Amino acid sequence: MRNVVVAMVTAMLLACGTYGQKTVPTAQNCERLAQLELPGAKIGSAQTIAAGAFPPPPNATPWMAGSADFYKTLAAFCRVVAEAKPRADSSIKIEVWMPVEGWNEKLQGQGNGGFAGEIGYFGLGLMLQKGYATVGTDTGHSAGGTDASWALGHPEKVTDYGYRGIHEMTRIAKAVIQAFYGKSPQHSYFGGCSNGGRQALMEAQRFPEDYDGILAGAPANFFTHLLTKALADAQATTLDSASYIPSSKLPALARAVNVACDAQDGVADGILNEPNKCHFDPEILLCKDGDSDRCLTAPQITALKKLYAGPIDAKGHEIFPGYLPGAEEAQGAWEPWITGSAPGKSLLFAFGTGYFSNMVYEKADWNYKDAKIEEAVKAADEKTTKMLNATDPNLAAFKARGGKLILYHGWNDPAISALNTINYFESVVSKMGGAEMDAFARLYMAPGMLHCGGGPGPDSFGENGTADGSDAQHNMGLALEQWVEKGIAPSAIIATKKAAGDSGKSVKMTRPLCPYPQVAKYKGSGDSNDASNFVCSTESK
Repeated sequence: MRNVVVAMVTAMLLACGTYGQKTVPTAQNCERLAQLELPGAKIGSAQTIAAGAFPPPPNATPWMAGSADFYKTLAAFCRVVAEAKPRADSSIKIEVWMPVEGWNEKLQGQGNGGFAGEIGYFGLGLMLQKGYATVGTDTGHSAGGTDASWALGHPEKVTDYGYRGIHEMTRIAKAVIQAFYGKSPQHSYFGGCSNGGRQALMEAQRFPEDYDGILAGAPANFFTHLLTKALADAQATTLDSASYIPSSKLPALARAVNVACDAQDGVADGILNEPNKCHFDPEILLCKDGDSDRCLTAPQITALKKLYAGPIDAKGHEIFPGYLPGAEEAQGAWEPWITGSAPGKSLLFAFGTGYFSNMVYEKADWNYKDAKIEEAVKAADEKTTKMLNATDPNLAAFKARGGKLILYHGWNDPAISALNTINYFESVVSKMGGAEMDAFARLYMAPGMLHCGGGPGPDSFGENGTADGSDAQHNMGLALEQWVEKGIAPSAIIATKKAAGDSGKSVKMTRPLCPYPQVAKYKGSGDSNDASNFVCSTESK
């Protein structure tokens, strides 16, 4: 009976906005979407937003919200606010934004960073500007991105956050789009970085029919082990107060790394092209004439070695790979993510302790200082692997339905070791075979890039919806669409570094990002800031 009602209401909505065989979206058609019935979900509101009239969200974090002036540039769109309740304890807030005019007949799903808890309005606006129908979700709770307290005692909400929320978001978006335009999207895409990259891989692994093309950046896909490393790092740098490395020492560390490894790629530019081949020894920084910001004490060197190495179990097996050397002092690098402004004040400290106290041990007063790393990772795996990890290497179903996947990761990511993404990519190659993998997936490693952007290297290549390049060679998102829609597989992507202090208009440098395992090699002559003087190669220098 419920399906009959859904069909009748949908038919009524389509009839109100259709002339012959052509659907003409109207304000009236948008408002009537409030009557649309959907299994397991409810439409809260449906409203046509006039051009430039969307008010910036008052409570969203700045990087999720964008500037007030940005929203004034948006054309008219139909805004549908919905709530999905797949379980009794679920409350997944969802927003679908659809252009009133100029729809490109595509859906763009938006990923979430951190512990989610917010809808990314700025990302919705970016894609709306480009003609996409687009959708975002809070994944089932309202909170800041580093706050996991919502998970305490709510395992179904953890599942909604882990994988169910994005799938529900996608299901509802497609139904709403069908009702508004009278047709389904010709192609559906999903993009996200960090936790959004984890969500992206979760979609490819568990729900291969949801999206045609998936862009996964710096994925937190080995979630249980990633946050075990965060716990191990917290202990390494804070259990003994002498081990803490203050941010004032990071410039000396960065200089020492560059002296040791910067010129290995033939260009001394502060960018390590292959930091995995940099064999930097922290011992060279040992203080010899008393402690200062120019050196590290013996306890600090011990802690630093643990950060670079990553935690291991009693049998010597890697729990999660360590950080790669390079860009330690860059803005947005080690200081906010790893060392913090003071002991226990880093982002990873918040993520690690929040995860274990609220999702694993479910004790608000859990003390990270008492944790045993091997016991912690075992508990994390047993409790939340099925909900949170996206490590399945079998992507055969996604490939079989024609899906295309592009992964990318900044080599100097201070939040998630870039080696983790390489490990996952190679696990898929091992499972499916190199030729099979090459037919539907690519990995791009970005030298000098931090977590989802930033750093000394080129970090702008259309990966986050920004209009840095209007062609597939300069825009990874467009390269993905060209692959899906025209069957043209991407090769090198030209990344750009914008000059500081010029509102992002001037170009400082360009460099090719090569399909892994290829690496951009300097030809030996010409401007090293020009991508044309590099060639993609698998040969070691």
